[in-house]
Amino acid sequence: MSQTASLETRGPVGGTPQARRVAVGSGVGAVIETYDFIGFGTAAALYFGTAFFPEGDALTGTLLSFATLGVGFAARPIGGIIGGHLGDRVGRKPVLVASLIIMGLATFVIGLLPTYATVGIVAPILLVTVRIVQGLAFGAEWGGAILMTYEHAPWNRKGAFTGIVQSGFPVGLLLANLVFLISVHLPGDWAWRVPFLASIVLVVVGLIIRAKVPESPVFEDVKTQGIVLKAPIIDVIRNDWRNVLRGIGLRIPETAGYAVSVTYLISYLNTNELTESWQTLTALCIAAGIGVFATWGWARLTDSIGRRPIYIVVTAVAVVWGFVMFLGVNTGLFPVIILVIVLSYAVFQNALAGAQGPWFPELFTANTRTSGASLAYQISAMVSGFTPFITTLLFGAFGWVGPAGLFALYGAIGLVAALSTPETWTKANREAADRATREAGIPVLR
Repeated sequence: MSQTASLETRGPVGGTPQARRVAVGSGVGAVIETYDFIGFGTAAALYFGTAFFPEGDALTGTLLSFATLGVGFAARPIGGIIGGHLGDRVGRKPVLVASLIIMGLATFVIGLLPTYATVGIVAPILLVTVRIVQGLAFGAEWGGAILMTYEHAPWNRKGAFTGIVQSGFPVGLLLANLVFLISVHLPGDWAWRVPFLASIVLVVVGLIIRAKVPESPVFEDVKTQGIVLKAPIIDVIRNDWRNVLRGIGLRIPETAGYAVSVTYLISYLNTNELTESWQTLTALCIAAGIGVFATWGWARLTDSIGRRPIYIVVTAVAVVWGFVMFLGVNTGLFPVIILVIVLSYAVFQNALAGAQGPWFPELFTANTRTSGASLAYQISAMVSGFTPFITTLLFGAFGWVGPAGLFALYGAIGLVAALSTPETWTKANREAADRATREAGIPVLR
């Protein structure tokens, strides 16, 4: 029998006085870590194939570059397990601060790494090592940020508040691509070094903000009641493995779909000379700018209609979108390419990410919530991490139909997962939350 969070384990009815500060603080951290992690993906698609690997054909360099990108994603479940364990044992806040420091230092170091032309095989080894550290930090980040925000937020506005955190990811994407758009005009390796070196400024700002964020009231209650588990990850796997599997299935179309429709697509456009680098980055910046508001809007909508309906509709449409997406960019028309990238991001990624913010925490009980949500979220990231590598192989074998079919498959997996996952924010729950909110003398908002 699946365990799901009752209303009483979701924090104070009207949220805490610090709810907005927590949401903003968690969101700022998400901006920074996404800037760091996604910036690597952009650099991998545009620069790392030639900077860190032996000279050869372009396809081989791209494959090796994307394989390195995937290593970071493969490390994320380990980071999620460590961060989830500490979040359920020690607290949500320490995980937030530690993950930000580790990610920031690792990203800064990437900007200092020597290239293959300078030190040979040592260069890709160093790159892979630092990428693993990035993956561990990013894996620990999401669960703490979402859980802190979720547990501070009002009962009937969990989507709106967690949407602030989820919106941090498109902000980070926007910043990363804006910096790369500017740095593309710099000479030689500085075109990719500057974005990584500049991230240290964001890290300092993020640490100042996160230092003032209070611990989760739900975790404090768990400690007071003496129900902190010694091995929360083992407990969640033993008692709630179905929801872990559901969470993995739910996230695959969002994270792995993004890997096809954005990470791989920018390489596809570049390799096939459908656009110039500045055009691709411009399209990404437009999509990310819209995505900031789209993510929050989708998340807020879940407070009114539930988490599940959005997932079912979007994943169903995703089954055919993969083919439409490639047919669109193959025209080589810049306005069409912009439209395709914007729709791929603002609808097929942002809608699912917005719904995940409140839905994943609600699938698990308070004392295993960080472990359960992080495990589901980060295991699916492994699929995403190696998707650009797989799509490159599929393109080599089947042309653009291969990547398009993979995107459709991811949509189908998400649809099956959504149909098999219970709604955690039912009409009955919404009405009960509204009654409790009124009884507490708080205006009912959505």
